[in-house]
Amino acid sequence: MDKLPPPPPPPPPGNGRSPGQRPERPDRRPTSGGDDEERGSTPPWVKRWLPWIAVGLFLAIVLVPAFTSGDNGDEISYSEFISEVAAGDVVQAEWENETGSITGEFDTGDRFNTTGQAAGPSDADEATIRENVPDFNFTQPSSNWFLGILSLLLPILLIIGFFVWLQRRAQGQMGNVMSIGRSKAKAYQADKPSTTFADIAGYEGVKQEITEAVDFLRMPERFHEIGARVPKGLLLVGPPGTGKTLFARAVAGEAGVGFLSVTGSDFMEMFVGVGASRVRDLFQQARRMGKAIIFIDEIDSIGRKRGAGLGGGHDEREQTLNQMLSEMDGFETSEGIVIMAATNRPDILDPALLRPGRFDRQIVVPLPEYEERKAILEVHSRDKRMGGDVDLDTMARATPGMAGADLANLVNEAALIAVRRGSKEIERIDFENARDRVVLGAQRESLIMNAEEKRATAYHEGGHALLSVVLPNGDPLHKVTILPRGMALGVTWSLPQERHTYSKEYFEDTICKAMGGRVAEKIVFGHLNSGAANDLEQATNIGRRMVREWGMSDEVGPMAWHSQQQVFLGEDLMSQGREYSDETAKLLDDEIAKILHGQEQRAHHLLTKHRRGLELIAESLLEHETIDGPAVARLIQQGLDEAGVDEQIDANVLGTPE
Repeated sequence: MDKLPPPPPPPPPGNGRSPGQRPERPDRRPTSGGDDEERGSTPPWVKRWLPWIAVGLFLAIVLVPAFTSGDNGDEISYSEFISEVAAGDVVQAEWENETGSITGEFDTGDRFNTTGQAAGPSDADEATIRENVPDFNFTQPSSNWFLGILSLLLPILLIIGFFVWLQRRAQGQMGNVMSIGRSKAKAYQADKPSTTFADIAGYEGVKQEITEAVDFLRMPERFHEIGARVPKGLLLVGPPGTGKTLFARAVAGEAGVGFLSVTGSDFMEMFVGVGASRVRDLFQQARRMGKAIIFIDEIDSIGRKRGAGLGGGHDEREQTLNQMLSEMDGFETSEGIVIMAATNRPDILDPALLRPGRFDRQIVVPLPEYEERKAILEVHSRDKRMGGDVDLDTMARATPGMAGADLANLVNEAALIAVRRGSKEIERIDFENARDRVVLGAQRESLIMNAEEKRATAYHEGGHALLSVVLPNGDPLHKVTILPRGMALGVTWSLPQERHTYSKEYFEDTICKAMGGRVAEKIVFGHLNSGAANDLEQATNIGRRMVREWGMSDEVGPMAWHSQQQVFLGEDLMSQGREYSDETAKLLDDEIAKILHGQEQRAHHLLTKHRRGLELIAESLLEHETIDGPAVARLIQQGLDEAGVDEQIDANVLGTPE
């Protein structure tokens, strides 16, 4: 029914960008291409406008003659024309044979036009015209010479164009095949990317280690004076969302040298040998720059252990890896090149890739601490309209385990919620609702529980909440709700604290708290239901790791057995087998069961002792649906007072109960 954060706390967050001015950077040489004008090539504007100029000339030749035939004078009817001719008022006339169009001039100097029969005038009209018009002629309309030539050449031009198109298409396909081995790396110019270290919040230690490589490229004499050699390979390691790629972009902005960016998947292709060819081309491109930084994102896609996995490995990937190892060994002859890479899984990389001389420095980009989370929230809130009651300091304390990407999403969710409720600024309640949505899931308003299910859920979550308050070593209680969220019918939310190691007592209290919902239902209703499936799964996983990995069992002792690794992560299928005997397996199972049963009995004892407090919590949940940690602590203390127990609880809640 509920989701308890399994220790260690939820996966991590990352890094953000903080305000700051971009530092001045020296100009760096162009990474590709050159100055077209210096080489005398056609200016870009000519190539862009030349087709339109050609179309304009064609239309002018075809259409202009039709609109420039001149002024033919007033239009009159044919009968008027014959009358004027008979009266002797027409001094000049022309009759076009094909169209029957008649143009001419009166004795006053005015011009006219009319239309007669295309077959020509009748004998009587022709006799009248020839007798009375001194200047009369039959004319043939002139044809457009350009259209005449075009009608003859157009079929030939279409045939020639068709064969030229076929030839260019064949050349393009052949060019694609011939260029398939070229690197797909993106070369960045001096003005992009614009990210610098000033745009990254926190992570001062990471910046320092990366800055050494950048300074070596910009000021190598400082290192050569004392004989220092900067590592040629930097491997950024950290959980997803912590800003590894952001650091690479910042390096590109800071270095002032050529920067080539490529992902691991860009080396892989359906053709054998393409990956190795692209690696060679990548390093040749970097050497042509003189000084350069190569960044390979998600390097684990090509850098996995060789000869591992089902079927003995992947020949194309291993060939690509071998070529990369060879190129990195050749760095002694290519001073001024530094290679950076990022991965979430350094454990599956080939050992040859991590030896000194290759990726000999691993830089961990961890989850941000409190101060860094606050700076990241400030960065992402910078361009948003914030309300006066928003406290980013409190929000940073309430979001342990979140990466920079998670925090950016949190701020954006708060803005969306504010717009949805019609507010013109983001307020504290929007951040609270956004955090609930991100951590617990969206509220399912369409799900309607009947009275019996709602009452069972209230006692179930009340059991979790009560144990969260009275157990001293677990995470403090933040809030409890019986509103369905995500996949759960109700949620008890405890906020994990900033800690890096976990004691045996912490895990025992976490298992006991997970058993609270199941035990509360058994005490109150006398039966069990399926709502505790997720609780039991988490409790069993913690118990198994306590016994198998963390040596927290007196019977088993200081021994550790990890669970079987997946084959696709680089482990050989045939080498995987159980590392212990059947007797040891039985001992492990017995110890896990012992821990789980012991914490279930402990939960039963505490809930029986605080039975009245459990009932008050369930009643409050049925009335209010959501209550916070301090309110739960007050209800538990009220239950003790009503039962006549002279005891003051030491509440483990987020905040101080009144």
